[in-house]
Amino acid sequence: MEKTIEDPPTSAILLDHCHFSQVIFNSVEKFYIPGGDVTCHYTFTQHFIPRRKDWIGIFRVGWKTTREYYTFMWVTLPIDLNNKSAKQQEVQFKAYYLPKDDEYYQFCYVDQDGVVRGASIPFQFRPENEEDILVVTTQEELETLQSINKKLELKVKEQKDYWETELLQLKEQNQKMSSENEKMGIRVDQLQAQLSTQEKEMEKLVQGDQDKTEQLEQLKKENDHLFLSLTEQRKDQKKLEQTVEQMKHNETTAMKKQQELMEPRNKKAALTVEEQLAQQVERLKAKVEAGKAYFLEKYKEYERLHKQISQLRAAALDENFDLSKRLSENKMMYNALQREKERLEGENDLLKRENSRLLSYMGLDFDSLPYQVPASDEGGAGQNPGLVYGNPYSGIQESSSPSLLSIKKCPICKSDDICDHTWEQQQMQALCLNCPVCDKIFPATEKQIFEDHVFCHSL
Repeated sequence: MEKTIEDPPTSAILLDHCHFSQVIFNSVEKFYIPGGDVTCHYTFTQHFIPRRKDWIGIFRVGWKTTREYYTFMWVTLPIDLNNKSAKQQEVQFKAYYLPKDDEYYQFCYVDQDGVVRGASIPFQFRPENEEDILVVTTQEELETLQSINKKLELKVKEQKDYWETELLQLKEQNQKMSSENEKMGIRVDQLQAQLSTQEKEMEKLVQGDQDKTEQLEQLKKENDHLFLSLTEQRKDQKKLEQTVEQMKHNETTAMKKQQELMEPRNKKAALTVEEQLAQQVERLKAKVEAGKAYFLEKYKEYERLHKQISQLRAAALDENFDLSKRLSENKMMYNALQREKERLEGENDLLKRENSRLLSYMGLDFDSLPYQVPASDEGGAGQNPGLVYGNPYSGIQESSSPSLLSIKKCPICKSDDICDHTWEQQQMQALCLNCPVCDKIFPATEKQIFEDHVFCHSL
Protein backbone atom coordinates (compact mmCIF):
# COMPACT_ATOMS: atom_id res chain seq x y z
CA MET A 1 0.00 0.00 0.00
CA GLU A 2 1.09 3.52 -0.84
CA LYS A 3 0.87 6.23 1.85
CA THR A 4 1.37 9.99 1.93
CA ILE A 5 3.27 11.99 4.55
CA GLU A 6 0.19 12.49 6.77
CA ASP A 7 -1.97 9.46 7.50
CA PRO A 8 -5.74 9.92 7.50
CA PRO A 9 -7.83 9.41 10.67
CA THR A 10 -8.94 5.75 10.91
CA SER A 11 -10.69 3.52 13.44
CA ALA A 12 -11.33 -0.12 14.21
CA ILE A 13 -15.10 0.28 13.78
CA LEU A 14 -16.62 -2.75 12.04
CA LEU A 15 -18.93 -2.63 9.03
CA ASP A 16 -22.04 -3.11 11.17
CA HIS A 17 -21.55 0.35 12.72
CA CYS A 18 -20.92 2.24 9.48
CA HIS A 19 -23.41 4.47 7.58
CA PHE A 20 -23.08 3.90 3.83
CA SER A 21 -26.07 6.05 2.75
CA GLN A 22 -24.89 9.56 3.63
CA VAL A 23 -22.48 9.92 0.67
CA ILE A 24 -23.39 8.48 -2.75
CA PHE A 25 -20.74 7.74 -5.42
CA ASN A 26 -21.77 8.47 -9.03
CA SER A 27 -20.51 7.34 -12.44
CA VAL A 28 -18.30 4.55 -11.13
CA GLU A 29 -16.86 2.44 -13.96
CA LYS A 30 -16.60 -1.36 -13.87
CA PHE A 31 -12.86 -1.10 -14.53
CA TYR A 32 -10.20 1.60 -14.93
CA ILE A 33 -7.22 1.37 -17.28
CA PRO A 34 -3.89 1.33 -15.39
CA GLY A 35 -1.49 4.24 -15.96
CA GLY A 36 -4.21 6.92 -16.00
CA ASP A 37 -5.66 9.22 -13.35
CA VAL A 38 -9.02 8.24 -11.84
CA THR A 39 -11.72 10.83 -11.04
CA CYS A 40 -14.16 9.91 -8.28
CA HIS A 41 -17.58 11.63 -8.34
CA TYR A 42 -19.70 11.73 -5.16
CA THR A 43 -22.74 13.52 -3.79
CA PHE A 44 -23.61 14.59 -0.22
CA THR A 45 -27.09 13.78 1.08
CA GLN A 46 -29.29 16.45 2.65
CA HIS A 47 -28.49 15.84 6.31
CA PHE A 48 -24.76 15.17 5.96
CA ILE A 49 -22.26 17.93 6.77
CA PRO A 50 -18.62 17.36 5.68
CA ARG A 51 -15.69 18.30 7.90
CA ARG A 52 -12.11 19.36 7.36
CA LYS A 53 -10.43 15.95 8.02
CA ASP A 54 -12.82 13.84 5.88
CA TRP A 55 -11.15 11.69 3.20
CA ILE A 56 -11.92 9.23 0.38
CA GLY A 57 -9.98 5.99 0.21
CA ILE A 58 -9.66 3.06 -2.21
CA PHE A 59 -10.29 -0.21 -0.37
CA ARG A 60 -9.93 -3.81 -1.55
CA VAL A 61 -13.28 -5.61 -1.51
CA GLY A 62 -13.60 -7.59 1.73
CA TRP A 63 -12.03 -4.97 4.03
CA LYS A 64 -12.98 -4.99 7.71
CA THR A 65 -11.77 -1.67 9.13
CA THR A 66 -10.86 1.74 7.71
CA ARG A 67 -7.18 1.07 8.41
CA GLU A 68 -7.07 -1.27 5.41
CA TYR A 69 -7.12 1.47 2.78
CA TYR A 70 -4.75 1.27 -0.19
CA THR A 71 -4.52 5.02 -0.93
CA PHE A 72 -6.58 8.13 -0.07
CA MET A 73 -7.26 11.78 -0.96
CA TRP A 74 -8.46 14.59 1.29
CA VAL A 75 -11.98 15.93 0.69
CA THR A 76 -12.40 19.55 -0.48
CA LEU A 77 -14.98 21.40 1.64
CA PRO A 78 -17.67 23.25 -0.37
CA ILE A 79 -18.21 26.97 0.30
CA ASP A 80 -22.02 26.85 0.50
CA LEU A 81 -23.75 23.59 1.38
CA ASN A 82 -27.20 25.03 0.56
CA ASN A 83 -26.27 25.26 -3.12
CA LYS A 84 -27.13 22.21 -5.22
CA SER A 85 -23.84 22.36 -7.10
CA ALA A 86 -21.98 22.24 -3.76
CA LYS A 87 -23.54 18.86 -2.99
CA GLN A 88 -21.83 17.31 -6.04
CA GLN A 89 -18.09 16.99 -5.53
CA GLU A 90 -15.17 15.11 -7.08
CA VAL A 91 -11.63 14.09 -6.25
CA GLN A 92 -8.85 12.86 -8.53
CA PHE A 93 -6.45 9.99 -7.73
CA LYS A 94 -3.07 10.14 -9.43
CA ALA A 95 -2.03 7.05 -11.48
CA TYR A 96 1.19 6.62 -9.52
CA TYR A 97 -0.68 5.79 -6.28
CA LEU A 98 -3.31 3.43 -7.80
CA PRO A 99 -3.22 -0.38 -7.38
CA LYS A 100 -1.35 -2.41 -10.01
CA ASP A 101 -3.20 -5.74 -9.65
CA ASP A 102 -6.59 -6.78 -11.04
CA GLU A 103 -8.36 -7.28 -7.71
CA TYR A 104 -11.76 -5.69 -7.00
CA TYR A 105 -11.69 -2.33 -5.20
CA GLN A 106 -14.24 0.28 -4.16
CA PHE A 107 -14.33 3.96 -3.07
CA CYS A 108 -15.23 4.67 0.57
CA TYR A 109 -15.95 8.07 2.18
CA VAL A 110 -14.50 8.22 5.74
CA ASP A 111 -15.14 11.17 8.12
CA GLN A 112 -12.60 12.62 10.55
CA ASP A 113 -13.84 10.20 13.27
CA GLY A 114 -12.88 7.19 11.12
CA VAL A 115 -16.51 6.23 10.35
CA VAL A 116 -17.47 5.20 6.78
CA ARG A 117 -20.27 7.41 5.42
CA GLY A 118 -20.54 5.99 1.89
CA ALA A 119 -19.20 3.19 -0.41
CA SER A 120 -19.24 2.64 -4.18
CA ILE A 121 -19.78 -0.44 -6.28
CA PRO A 122 -16.67 -2.63 -6.88
CA PHE A 123 -14.35 -1.98 -9.85
CA GLN A 124 -11.02 -3.27 -11.22
CA PHE A 125 -7.75 -1.83 -12.55
CA ARG A 126 -6.98 -3.74 -15.75
CA PRO A 127 -6.34 -2.93 -19.43
CA GLU A 128 -9.09 -3.09 -22.05
CA ASN A 129 -8.61 -6.14 -24.33
CA GLU A 130 -10.58 -8.33 -26.66
CA GLU A 131 -11.62 -10.70 -23.90
CA ASP A 132 -13.86 -7.98 -22.56
CA ILE A 133 -15.70 -8.02 -25.82
CA LEU A 134 -15.70 -11.75 -26.53
CA VAL A 135 -18.14 -14.09 -24.87
CA VAL A 136 -16.63 -16.32 -22.14
CA THR A 137 -16.48 -19.80 -23.53
CA THR A 138 -15.11 -21.76 -20.61
CA GLN A 139 -17.64 -23.13 -18.17
CA GLU A 140 -15.33 -22.68 -15.25
CA GLU A 141 -14.85 -18.96 -15.87
CA LEU A 142 -18.60 -18.57 -16.37
CA GLU A 143 -19.33 -20.20 -13.04
CA THR A 144 -16.72 -18.00 -11.37
CA LEU A 145 -18.25 -14.84 -12.80
CA GLN A 146 -21.73 -15.97 -11.87
CA SER A 147 -20.67 -16.64 -8.32
CA ILE A 148 -18.94 -13.25 -8.12
CA ASN A 149 -22.02 -11.61 -9.61
CA LYS A 150 -24.29 -13.30 -7.07
CA LYS A 151 -22.04 -12.23 -4.22
CA LEU A 152 -22.02 -8.69 -5.47
CA GLU A 153 -25.80 -8.69 -5.90
CA LEU A 154 -26.21 -10.03 -2.38
CA LYS A 155 -23.88 -7.33 -1.06
CA VAL A 156 -25.72 -4.65 -3.01
CA LYS A 157 -29.07 -5.91 -1.72
CA GLU A 158 -27.77 -6.02 1.83
CA GLN A 159 -26.38 -2.50 1.50
CA LYS A 160 -29.65 -1.29 -0.01
CA ASP A 161 -31.69 -2.85 2.81
CA TYR A 162 -29.29 -1.40 5.33
CA TRP A 163 -29.49 2.01 3.72
CA GLU A 164 -33.31 1.92 3.74
CA THR A 165 -33.34 0.88 7.38
CA GLU A 166 -30.86 3.60 8.24
CA LEU A 167 -32.91 6.14 6.25
CA LEU A 168 -36.02 5.25 8.26
CA GLN A 169 -34.05 5.59 11.46
CA LEU A 170 -32.74 8.94 10.33
CA LYS A 171 -36.28 10.11 9.54
CA GLU A 172 -37.45 9.01 12.99
CA GLN A 173 -34.47 10.74 14.57
CA ASN A 174 -35.23 13.84 12.52
CA GLN A 175 -38.84 13.87 13.74
CA LYS A 176 -37.68 13.38 17.32
CA MET A 177 -35.14 16.15 16.91
CA SER A 178 -37.84 18.44 15.45
CA SER A 179 -40.19 17.79 18.37
CA GLU A 180 -37.34 18.24 20.83
CA ASN A 181 -36.36 21.42 19.02
CA GLU A 182 -39.90 22.77 19.39
CA LYS A 183 -39.92 21.84 23.06
CA MET A 184 -36.53 23.49 23.48
CA GLY A 185 -37.84 26.59 21.70
CA ILE A 186 -40.80 26.77 24.11
CA ARG A 187 -38.45 26.19 27.02
CA VAL A 188 -36.11 28.92 25.71
CA ASP A 189 -39.04 31.36 25.47
CA GLN A 190 -40.04 30.51 29.03
CA LEU A 191 -36.46 30.95 30.23
CA GLN A 192 -36.19 34.28 28.38
CA ALA A 193 -39.43 35.45 30.03
CA GLN A 194 -38.10 34.35 33.42
CA LEU A 195 -34.80 36.04 32.68
CA SER A 196 -36.53 39.32 31.74
CA THR A 197 -38.61 39.11 34.94
CA GLN A 198 -35.50 38.44 37.01
CA GLU A 199 -33.69 41.32 35.26
CA LYS A 200 -36.55 43.66 36.16
CA GLU A 201 -36.50 42.44 39.74
CA MET A 202 -32.73 42.85 39.77
CA GLU A 203 -33.10 46.42 38.48
CA LYS A 204 -35.63 47.12 41.24
CA LEU A 205 -33.26 45.65 43.83
CA VAL A 206 -30.37 47.69 42.45
CA GLN A 207 -32.53 50.82 42.51
CA GLY A 208 -33.57 50.04 46.08
CA ASP A 209 -29.95 49.47 47.00
CA GLN A 210 -29.03 52.82 45.48
CA ASP A 211 -31.84 54.52 47.37
CA LYS A 212 -30.72 52.90 50.61
CA THR A 213 -27.14 53.93 49.86
CA GLU A 214 -28.27 57.50 49.31
CA GLN A 215 -30.28 57.40 52.55
CA LEU A 216 -27.22 56.03 54.35
CA GLU A 217 -25.08 58.84 52.94
CA GLN A 218 -27.71 61.36 54.01
CA LEU A 219 -27.80 59.83 57.50
CA LYS A 220 -24.00 59.97 57.66
CA LYS A 221 -24.06 63.66 56.71
CA GLU A 222 -26.74 64.35 59.31
CA ASN A 223 -24.74 62.41 61.90
CA ASP A 224 -21.63 64.47 61.09
CA HIS A 225 -23.67 67.65 61.32
CA LEU A 226 -25.12 66.58 64.67
CA PHE A 227 -21.66 65.67 65.90
CA LEU A 228 -20.40 69.12 64.95
CA SER A 229 -23.41 70.72 66.63
CA LEU A 230 -22.78 68.64 69.76
CA THR A 231 -19.14 69.70 69.75
CA GLU A 232 -20.12 73.34 69.42
CA GLN A 233 -22.71 72.93 72.19
CA ARG A 234 -20.09 71.40 74.44
CA LYS A 235 -17.77 74.32 73.76
CA ASP A 236 -20.62 76.74 74.49
CA GLN A 237 -21.37 74.81 77.67
CA LYS A 238 -17.74 75.12 78.77
CA LYS A 239 -17.82 78.83 78.05
CA LEU A 240 -21.02 79.17 80.06
CA GLU A 241 -19.49 77.25 82.94
CA GLN A 242 -16.47 79.53 82.82
CA THR A 243 -18.79 82.56 82.71
CA VAL A 244 -20.76 81.22 85.69
CA GLU A 245 -17.57 80.64 87.63
CA GLN A 246 -16.41 84.14 86.73
CA MET A 247 -19.76 85.55 87.83
CA LYS A 248 -19.54 83.58 91.07
CA HIS A 249 -16.05 84.91 91.61
CA ASN A 250 -17.21 88.44 90.89
CA GLU A 251 -20.19 87.98 93.19
CA THR A 252 -17.89 86.77 95.96
CA THR A 253 -15.63 89.73 95.42
CA ALA A 254 -18.63 92.09 95.44
CA MET A 255 -19.92 90.50 98.63
CA LYS A 256 -16.54 90.99 100.23
CA LYS A 257 -16.49 94.63 99.16
CA GLN A 258 -20.05 95.08 100.43
CA GLN A 259 -19.12 93.60 103.78
CA GLU A 260 -16.16 95.94 103.95
CA LEU A 261 -18.45 98.88 103.14
CA MET A 262 -20.88 97.81 105.84
CA GLU A 263 -18.24 98.04 108.54
CA PRO A 264 -18.45 101.20 110.70
CA ARG A 265 -14.91 102.26 110.15
CA ASN A 266 -15.51 102.33 106.38
CA LYS A 267 -18.99 103.85 106.52
CA LYS A 268 -17.82 107.26 105.37
CA ALA A 269 -15.87 105.80 102.48
CA ALA A 270 -18.90 103.70 101.50
CA LEU A 271 -21.12 106.74 101.38
CA THR A 272 -18.61 108.50 99.18
CA VAL A 273 -18.49 105.54 96.83
CA GLU A 274 -22.30 105.38 96.68
CA GLU A 275 -22.51 109.06 95.84
CA GLN A 276 -19.92 108.66 93.11
CA LEU A 277 -21.77 105.67 91.72
CA ALA A 278 -25.06 107.58 91.79
CA GLN A 279 -23.48 110.50 89.96
CA GLN A 280 -22.04 108.15 87.37
CA VAL A 281 -25.46 106.53 86.92
CA GLU A 282 -27.07 109.96 86.43
CA ARG A 283 -24.45 110.95 83.87
CA LEU A 284 -24.93 107.70 82.02
CA LYS A 285 -28.73 108.21 81.99
CA ALA A 286 -28.24 111.69 80.58
CA LYS A 287 -25.92 110.38 77.88
CA VAL A 288 -28.41 107.62 77.02
CA GLU A 289 -31.28 110.15 76.70
CA ALA A 290 -29.15 112.45 74.57
CA GLY A 291 -28.07 109.53 72.37
CA LYS A 292 -31.70 108.40 72.04
CA ALA A 293 -32.80 111.89 70.95
CA TYR A 294 -29.89 112.15 68.50
CA PHE A 295 -30.74 108.71 67.12
CA LEU A 296 -34.41 109.66 66.69
CA GLU A 297 -33.45 112.85 64.89
CA LYS A 298 -31.05 111.04 62.59
CA TYR A 299 -33.65 108.34 61.93
CA LYS A 300 -36.25 110.96 60.94
CA GLU A 301 -33.71 112.68 58.70
CA TYR A 302 -32.88 109.31 57.14
CA GLU A 303 -36.56 108.63 56.42
CA ARG A 304 -36.96 112.10 54.91
CA LEU A 305 -33.87 111.65 52.71
CA HIS A 306 -34.99 108.15 51.71
CA LYS A 307 -38.39 109.53 50.69
CA GLN A 308 -36.77 112.31 48.69
CA ILE A 309 -34.44 109.84 46.98
CA SER A 310 -37.43 107.62 46.07
CA GLN A 311 -39.29 110.63 44.63
CA LEU A 312 -36.23 111.79 42.69
CA ARG A 313 -35.66 108.29 41.39
CA ALA A 314 -39.31 108.02 40.25
CA ALA A 315 -39.11 111.45 38.61
CA ALA A 316 -35.84 110.51 36.91
CA LEU A 317 -37.37 107.30 35.65
CA ASP A 318 -40.41 109.18 34.30
CA GLU A 319 -38.20 111.79 32.69
CA ASN A 320 -35.94 109.12 31.25
CA PHE A 321 -38.98 107.31 29.86
CA ASP A 322 -40.28 110.57 28.31
CA LEU A 323 -36.88 111.35 26.84
CA SER A 324 -36.58 107.83 25.43
CA LYS A 325 -40.05 108.13 23.94
CA ARG A 326 -39.28 111.55 22.42
CA LEU A 327 -35.96 110.25 21.14
CA SER A 328 -37.62 107.28 19.45
CA GLU A 329 -40.26 109.59 17.94
CA ASN A 330 -37.53 111.96 16.70
CA LYS A 331 -35.67 109.04 15.20
CA MET A 332 -38.82 107.91 13.43
CA MET A 333 -39.45 111.43 12.13
CA TYR A 334 -35.83 111.74 11.03
CA ASN A 335 -36.01 108.41 9.19
CA ALA A 336 -39.28 109.45 7.52
CA LEU A 337 -37.82 112.83 6.47
CA GLN A 338 -34.65 111.12 5.25
CA ARG A 339 -36.72 108.74 3.13
CA GLU A 340 -38.80 111.66 1.81
CA LYS A 341 -35.60 113.56 0.99
CA GLU A 342 -34.17 110.57 -0.85
CA ARG A 343 -37.44 110.15 -2.73
CA LEU A 344 -37.48 113.82 -3.76
CA GLU A 345 -33.82 113.68 -4.81
CA GLY A 346 -34.61 110.61 -6.89
CA GLU A 347 -37.55 112.36 -8.52
CA ASN A 348 -35.34 115.41 -9.11
CA ASP A 349 -32.71 113.26 -10.80
CA LEU A 350 -35.41 111.61 -12.91
CA LEU A 351 -36.74 115.02 -13.98
CA LYS A 352 -33.22 116.19 -14.84
CA ARG A 353 -32.58 113.13 -16.95
CA GLU A 354 -36.01 113.46 -18.61
CA ASN A 355 -35.33 117.13 -19.38
CA SER A 356 -31.93 116.30 -20.89
CA ARG A 357 -33.47 113.43 -22.84
CA LEU A 358 -36.20 115.65 -24.26
CA LEU A 359 -33.71 118.34 -25.23
CA SER A 360 -31.42 115.85 -26.88
CA TYR A 361 -34.43 114.26 -28.57
CA MET A 362 -35.46 117.65 -29.97
CA GLY A 363 -31.91 118.33 -31.11
CA LEU A 364 -32.00 121.72 -29.42
CA ASP A 365 -29.19 123.47 -27.67
CA PHE A 366 -29.69 125.46 -24.52
CA ASP A 367 -28.26 128.62 -26.14
CA SER A 368 -30.62 128.38 -29.16
CA LEU A 369 -33.87 128.11 -27.13
CA PRO A 370 -36.15 131.14 -27.71
CA TYR A 371 -37.48 131.04 -24.15
CA GLN A 372 -34.20 130.59 -22.27
CA VAL A 373 -33.62 132.48 -19.06
CA PRO A 374 -31.22 135.47 -19.32
CA ALA A 375 -27.85 134.98 -17.68
CA SER A 376 -28.28 138.11 -15.55
CA ASP A 377 -31.65 136.93 -14.21
CA GLU A 378 -30.57 134.77 -11.28
CA GLY A 379 -33.89 134.99 -9.50
CA GLY A 380 -35.71 132.95 -12.12
CA ALA A 381 -33.23 130.08 -11.93
CA GLY A 382 -33.38 130.09 -8.17
CA GLN A 383 -37.14 129.61 -8.23
CA ASN A 384 -36.82 126.16 -9.93
CA PRO A 385 -33.68 124.46 -8.66
CA GLY A 386 -34.95 121.07 -9.87
CA LEU A 387 -34.42 121.99 -13.57
CA VAL A 388 -30.94 121.84 -15.05
CA TYR A 389 -31.41 124.90 -17.36
CA GLY A 390 -34.01 126.71 -15.29
CA ASN A 391 -37.71 127.20 -16.17
CA PRO A 392 -37.94 127.47 -19.99
CA TYR A 393 -41.38 129.17 -19.77
CA SER A 394 -40.67 131.72 -17.10
CA GLY A 395 -39.29 134.26 -19.61
CA ILE A 396 -42.34 133.93 -21.83
CA GLN A 397 -44.72 134.18 -18.92
CA GLU A 398 -42.99 137.17 -17.32
CA SER A 399 -42.49 139.04 -20.62
CA SER A 400 -46.00 138.48 -21.91
CA SER A 401 -47.96 139.15 -18.75
CA PRO A 402 -47.22 142.87 -18.45
CA SER A 403 -48.03 143.47 -22.11
CA LEU A 404 -51.32 141.66 -21.77
CA LEU A 405 -52.23 143.66 -18.71
CA SER A 406 -51.20 146.92 -20.40
CA ILE A 407 -53.21 146.23 -23.54
CA LYS A 408 -56.39 144.97 -21.92
CA LYS A 409 -58.81 147.39 -20.22
CA CYS A 410 -60.87 146.77 -17.15
CA PRO A 411 -63.99 144.94 -18.30
CA ILE A 412 -66.10 146.50 -15.54
CA CYS A 413 -65.22 150.23 -15.42
CA LYS A 414 -63.54 150.44 -18.89
CA SER A 415 -60.59 152.29 -17.38
CA ASP A 416 -57.01 152.12 -18.67
CA ASP A 417 -55.56 152.86 -15.27
CA ILE A 418 -55.12 150.30 -12.54
CA CYS A 419 -58.31 150.20 -10.52
CA ASP A 420 -59.62 147.89 -7.84
CA HIS A 421 -60.99 145.52 -10.46
CA THR A 422 -57.62 145.43 -12.22
CA TRP A 423 -55.90 144.68 -8.90
CA GLU A 424 -58.30 141.81 -8.25
CA GLN A 425 -57.67 140.50 -11.77
CA GLN A 426 -53.89 140.65 -11.19
CA GLN A 427 -54.35 138.72 -7.94
CA MET A 428 -56.37 136.05 -9.79
CA GLN A 429 -53.71 135.87 -12.52
CA ALA A 430 -51.07 135.42 -9.83
CA LEU A 431 -53.03 132.42 -8.59
CA CYS A 432 -53.47 131.03 -12.14
CA LEU A 433 -51.18 130.28 -15.05
CA ASN A 434 -52.16 131.55 -18.53
CA CYS A 435 -50.82 129.94 -21.70
CA PRO A 436 -49.19 132.75 -23.80
CA VAL A 437 -50.15 130.99 -27.01
CA CYS A 438 -53.75 129.84 -26.61
CA ASP A 439 -54.73 131.79 -23.42
CA LYS A 440 -55.63 128.54 -21.62
CA ILE A 441 -55.74 128.95 -17.84
CA PHE A 442 -54.20 126.41 -15.45
CA PRO A 443 -54.33 126.44 -11.61
CA ALA A 444 -51.08 127.33 -9.86
CA THR A 445 -50.94 123.84 -8.36
CA GLU A 446 -50.68 122.29 -11.90
CA LYS A 447 -47.45 124.03 -12.80
CA GLN A 448 -45.83 120.93 -14.36
CA ILE A 449 -48.86 120.36 -16.61
CA PHE A 450 -48.76 124.03 -17.64
CA GLU A 451 -45.06 123.81 -18.56
CA ASP A 452 -45.61 120.62 -20.59
CA HIS A 453 -48.54 122.34 -22.37
CA VAL A 454 -46.44 125.37 -23.34
CA PHE A 455 -43.60 123.11 -24.43
CA CYS A 456 -45.99 121.21 -26.75
CA HIS A 457 -46.66 124.50 -28.67
CA SER A 458 -42.96 124.71 -29.54
CA LEU A 459 -42.89 121.23 -31.17
